[in-house]
Amino acid sequence: MLGGIESLLSAVIVDGMAGTKHDPDAELLALGIGNVVTPFFGGIPATGAIARTATNFRSGARSPVASIVHALTVLVAVIVLAPLIGYLPMAGLAALLLLVAWNMSEVKHFAHILRVAPRSDAFVLITCFVLTVVFDMVVAVSVGVVLAALLFMRRMAEITHTRLTSDDGRGAGQTGIPAGLEKKIAVYDVAGPLFFGAAQKAVGSLAAIEEDLKVLILRLDHVPIMDATGLVALESAIGSLSKRGCLTILSGLQKQPQALLVRAGLEKRGWKLVIKPDTQTAIAAATSLVQPGPD
Repeated sequence: MLGGIESLLSAVIVDGMAGTKHDPDAELLALGIGNVVTPFFGGIPATGAIARTATNFRSGARSPVASIVHALTVLVAVIVLAPLIGYLPMAGLAALLLLVAWNMSEVKHFAHILRVAPRSDAFVLITCFVLTVVFDMVVAVSVGVVLAALLFMRRMAEITHTRLTSDDGRGAGQTGIPAGLEKKIAVYDVAGPLFFGAAQKAVGSLAAIEEDLKVLILRLDHVPIMDATGLVALESAIGSLSKRGCLTILSGLQKQPQALLVRAGLEKRGWKLVIKPDTQTAIAAATSLVQPGPD
């Protein structure tokens, strides 16, 4: 996995230098085939090397033939020129590597990111930079992937929320609930993915609903995905409402959450729960349940 990440990183760097767009599927397929075949000839797994790739490009390489020429050149050097190569001063090779590293470092772009990026992104960038210098790229990429995943989960948790629809400034009368039934019927909007990082925050606010509420409509139109933790949090909320005698109506379920709820069999638990396709149908069902009939 780390080899694939490093190879894709090499391709991205060259894309930036050449103004091109690589095919990541072709890159990973070629790398995978090469690493499967190599051990049969006594070789070890290999990746695209950033320093050699950048040097190759700056020397005029523009096609996949360049990598073949590079491999053959290294092979000939090892077999034929090894005694002569031993006389090359290490200081000269080090200076060459420093020049290549400076040319591919994109210092202006690095400084621009530090100036304009959010602090969390800048922290990840600096952390990966320090780890690359102190240790190596494998450690830096591993830590960077974990940090990026944690920051992504944090941002998804921040955008997931539950809100009483009448609190958006439109007033209860404009939500579709008939006048006089606002105390018995409430419509809540749940927005954002219901995953383990945000489920409790989104569903936990339902515990503060009024005691005399008869029907709670949960609009899930803007919930694209739901994981097992989100399902458990939703089940807990529905169970608590059912014990209080409050009917829960779920409306606007998207494909993935709906499939998950069907597999969980929520409507077969004996709870006061109904699933409707949209908010209007849900409000009509709640109104017919709560509104007193004619004398």
